Amino acid sequence: MAHMPAAETTASPRNGARPQTERPADSVPSAAPSAAPSKHLGWLFAVAIAAAAFNLRPVVTSLGPLLDQVRAGLGMNPTLAGLLTAVPSLCFGLFGFAAPSMARRIGPIAVITAGLAAITAGVLARSFAGGTAVFLLLTALALAGVAVSNVLIPVVIKRYFPEKVGPMIGLYSMALSAGTALAAAVTVPLTSSLGGDWRYGLGVWAGLGALALLLWLPVLITRRERGERAGGAAPARLPITRSRTAWALACFFGLQATGAYVVMGWLPKIFQDAGVDKGTSGVLLAVTMVIGVPVSYVLPNLAARRGDQRLFVVVLALCGIAGYAGLALAPAGAPWLWVVLVGLSNCAFPLVLTMIGLRARTAGGVAQLSAFAQGVGYLISIPGPILIGRIYQVTGEWYWPLGFLALLLVPQMLFGLRAAMARHIEDEAVRPAERVTA
Repeated sequence: MAHMPAAETTASPRNGARPQTERPADSVPSAAPSAAPSKHLGWLFAVAIAAAAFNLRPVVTSLGPLLDQVRAGLGMNPTLAGLLTAVPSLCFGLFGFAAPSMARRIGPIAVITAGLAAITAGVLARSFAGGTAVFLLLTALALAGVAVSNVLIPVVIKRYFPEKVGPMIGLYSMALSAGTALAAAVTVPLTSSLGGDWRYGLGVWAGLGALALLLWLPVLITRRERGERAGGAAPARLPITRSRTAWALACFFGLQATGAYVVMGWLPKIFQDAGVDKGTSGVLLAVTMVIGVPVSYVLPNLAARRGDQRLFVVVLALCGIAGYAGLALAPAGAPWLWVVLVGLSNCAFPLVLTMIGLRARTAGGVAQLSAFAQGVGYLISIPGPILIGRIYQVTGEWYWPLGFLALLLVPQMLFGLRAAMARHIEDEAVRPAERVTA
């Protein structure tokens, strides 16, 4: 299934992959084996990618349903509990920026493997934390592992599956959505079955992290990547801030993340305030996540076949506007329809991942673009859930917060339309001297 050429390839949504005779200096290191890997090794790599993706959200979504118990058990005050909800986006942004530099030193596969080790250790150890500070630090350790894996999994897909970017991003996104939904849905009943102690309910997810880590260890051994700096040469970096496409992707990523985290944090409350019981409101939240499982696989495949992805940007934004309008005007009138529409709108996440893979020619370009778009994007998303909560506190109703979310979809669509155009950041992120000599 996997194909690993001796020379790095250039992927284009129109022309397919074509060989590149010289590797650009900014690229992340790639392996150069003498022979193509076996079919079984390719399947192992694909399964390992899916397993890693499955573990990128339970560290967050398993905590939400148990937050009240965690607060009581650790003596955590409401301010710190509020800080805890902002930690994921902060860690994703800050640690994501470091991922390309780490990959240049030891290779992206090694960094992802280390990230999975950090996720497993952090999730397991925080369940034994005796105080708030230790709990927050160990959660940050797990989130650091999530952050570098977020950035670098699209890179290894671009490098080792250059002709299957769409299907592999689809597999990655589908597994990520499945992990998100499963952790949100089963953490509470699983905790109850384990005696009701929140420590067991959180710690059990380390088992899945350990399984993913075991799958990545043979991949790490067989690929034998080396960092570029092992040879003493420090590769130049693209001046990526000069690329309008990179900025458009970052803003698009940040705005879609804002909507996704608001939905995960506030949707049950919106329905409960409308008279929907707690059990049903939890199921409705799960539907918004589950809808992303099949769509996250199909959408990247469809998007990768087109020269640009503007049609998908518009359709998903319109779904979100309709869903938020329904929630604002008649939340209990057609709740299942509203959550389906909102769930479809949140599928902008696999779409933006696909565009990150298509907007750069090389794995090195994808590494820098992924770090920039996700790092800046997650930082953009931090104020969103807090601001929505503040608007609700001031107005005492959900009409204005939901109207604000619908309004945010307009700039999200505009940035998405710019990011979806069939361009490459290497053509935009050039230094003035290079532009003159080109």
